[in-house]
Amino acid sequence: MDKKKVRIETSCVQGGYTPGNGEPRQVPIIQSTTFKYATSEDMGKLFDLEASGYFYSRLQNPTCDTVAAKICELEGGSAAMLLSSGQAANFFATFNIASAGDHIISSSSIYGGTFNLFAVTMKKMGIEFTFVSPDCTEEELNAAFRPNTKAVFGETIANPALTVLDIEKFAKAAHAHGVPLIIDNTFATPINCRPFEFGADIVTHSTTKYMDGHGVAVGGCIVDSGNFNWLAHAEKFPGLCTPDASYHGITYATKFGQGGAFITKATAQLMRDFGCTQSPQSAFYLNLGLESLHVRMERHCLNAQKVAEYLESNDKISWVNYPGLQSNKYYELAQKYMPKGTCGVVSFGVKGGRSAAEKFMKALNIIAIETHVADARSCCLHPASATHRQMNEEELIAAGVPGDLVRLSCGLESYEDLIADIEQALSVL
Repeated sequence: MDKKKVRIETSCVQGGYTPGNGEPRQVPIIQSTTFKYATSEDMGKLFDLEASGYFYSRLQNPTCDTVAAKICELEGGSAAMLLSSGQAANFFATFNIASAGDHIISSSSIYGGTFNLFAVTMKKMGIEFTFVSPDCTEEELNAAFRPNTKAVFGETIANPALTVLDIEKFAKAAHAHGVPLIIDNTFATPINCRPFEFGADIVTHSTTKYMDGHGVAVGGCIVDSGNFNWLAHAEKFPGLCTPDASYHGITYATKFGQGGAFITKATAQLMRDFGCTQSPQSAFYLNLGLESLHVRMERHCLNAQKVAEYLESNDKISWVNYPGLQSNKYYELAQKYMPKGTCGVVSFGVKGGRSAAEKFMKALNIIAIETHVADARSCCLHPASATHRQMNEEELIAAGVPGDLVRLSCGLESYEDLIADIEQALSVL
């Protein structure tokens, strides 16, 4: 059978790496900062981007590239790169095509750390973001574009608001204005949603979450679909479509083509200068997690569905937000984009507000309070006082994170035990 036509479950296990005769069956850890060459001419070709290869692991490393190739295969993309974190991935993905004086449109319902990156840090760099509701009309979305808009950004399933993005609506608007749609697909993973199939152009991941799945390695990834025609909008993207003086006048879009330009520039230019490098050891751990991703996601979603249904029937809970519930406002969108399941995260409010939520969380035994999510072990968090504490009340509401929200990440334990733990914790209220 042609390995290029295998199903996604097989790609999880075997994608990205095919050992030769007598070579290691598992992806080797190339724990080396540097690589030897016979002549200066050989190395010079690498620095000129005239040949492929490795010379310094700040830019590229064989272990990292192998694991990136697996994620690229899972998403159905043309090229990919690993980074040190999901934050680095979202920064590189946007900064790769925008600079001082430019503008980007983002869904307002995104992870708090990403919101701060965009609204505060990148604003200091001269890049302005306009935040629109994920539920905005097409007219409202189109009205947000400016002549200097360079991209549109959103999350498949927002963390922790669990809003489901209408990818096709956002892709249609982005392409009508000649810019790419960047989607953070961390919560859904390519097992449950492949955004490229719905018009997205660039996908990012915090691989720290479900892809790793065991809380052992922080990491990020960017995948390019290869579908966006940069040269057709050359005036908007000079960094890709005009010569790069820092690389001997190379024009990425012409030299590396539609499928390779974006990742090559992000690697050769941004990784060179910022050094947000994934370590080979962490990439090895990530690959171990990827090998079981398809199995784990099914269990995460089952547990979350059972817990959400229990919470919805409990009179001590004021509201429950999970896209798998038929009562959820995003249920139909979730069925469209993620018919196999959404994620293992459930958001809900405990009657009595912040103080009741904190008392409830303190009484949990199996479910731990952690600044983490998408782990094999169940955990919970009060985002308004943790990941989103930099936001004011107005921004919290816009992001879909009210003050009484508890984010519960259902792990791989027995859902009966998770429900029992929640029940005993609620009994103290």
